[in-house]
Amino acid sequence: MGARRTAAGLAVALAAVAALVGCGSEDNGGTPHESDSASPTTSQSPSTSASASDGSSPDDHALEPPGPLTEPLRSADILVVAFGRKSLPDELVAGVEQLDGVQATELVDLGSVSLENEIATVAGVDPGSYRRFTAAGQADEVWQRVAGGELAIGQELADKAQDSEAFVKLGNDKDAPKVHVGAYVDQVLTVDMVVNRSWGKEIGLVPGNALLISTGITSPQQVQKQLRRLTKGAASIQMLDAVAQFGLDPDATQTAYLSGGSVAAAVGSFSYKVIGGGRIAPDPAWVSANIRTEVVPILGSVTCHRVVLPQLRAALIEVQQRGLADKIHRDQYAGCYYPRFIANSSKLSLHSFGIALDLNVAGNGRGTVGEIDRTVVSIFKKWGFGWGGDWKWTDPMHFEMNALVEAR
Repeated sequence: MGARRTAAGLAVALAAVAALVGCGSEDNGGTPHESDSASPTTSQSPSTSASASDGSSPDDHALEPPGPLTEPLRSADILVVAFGRKSLPDELVAGVEQLDGVQATELVDLGSVSLENEIATVAGVDPGSYRRFTAAGQADEVWQRVAGGELAIGQELADKAQDSEAFVKLGNDKDAPKVHVGAYVDQVLTVDMVVNRSWGKEIGLVPGNALLISTGITSPQQVQKQLRRLTKGAASIQMLDAVAQFGLDPDATQTAYLSGGSVAAAVGSFSYKVIGGGRIAPDPAWVSANIRTEVVPILGSVTCHRVVLPQLRAALIEVQQRGLADKIHRDQYAGCYYPRFIANSSKLSLHSFGIALDLNVAGNGRGTVGEIDRTVVSIFKKWGFGWGGDWKWTDPMHFEMNALVEAR
């Protein structure tokens, strides 16, 4: 089935290559506001010589370009991901390669970044070998551009995430790097975009923490049983046919992790199970170590990640001291930590990590300029919070931690 899927998608992917860049709510009711609406904008046509406003350019991360594809395309049937921020052991990878029914494998460096509150998966790859697992594997220019330091991303996500010069910021950290889009092509299921391993290292991806497996004509379920015995619960085993059907494998233990800067490192990673109704059940040990309920000025009792609370308290104290407490409406606070998917999707938001909060729900809906007081916004920015009102598709009620600031 996986092989047929790859072949069927090839014509579509090659059509997308013709558009290569450079070539031509859920109700609030006490819960955080989410939206899966896309920004109503048109993709730009970036140039390979472009540099981001932060000075980064593709050439800074250029690697040796891959030659023409000489190996056959492979189906992407199973994804094995190490729990936590760990690489898969060499002996485990070698053992997988010897299993009956395993036709090909590919190590990738897998992580996640927040793009306007939607957690997207980014993979650091070897363009020359990873391409075998994609429908666009025969499109040489795609993989030359990835090797050259550019990003390959699906068109729909790019429309939401790229700026006017077709750069995508990889992470919600204020200083997270921007990567230039080189191709609009869909990737392996569960992977939203790919960069080369030079970029992967810069944004903090864990080397070799995930393994793509092709089973060819063998049923992936036959290989799954062997993988369970081999991994002994030390890794997530995700069946990509289930992902194609449900958006994720509902039977697999998933791992949530952030990459892209100091905030991501401070937040940590957690495993979780899907429990229905759009909700997830994070690892209780991570929750116990990181999620706190405390009383803060103006809002009262809040539940957030522990690293957020000092900065949130400092911001609210300054709001009070400057006589602006009446500009934040306690009865319109829509929450901070809320472990669930964005409505009508299988994507997590930063609320699942407890580092985002929604204020003044009324009058600050998605896609509006918002009514929230701009001095309050500036105070929150001073204390390390990004504001959804600055996004391409605005969300002015939304604030998220984007920098570590010492609260005194």
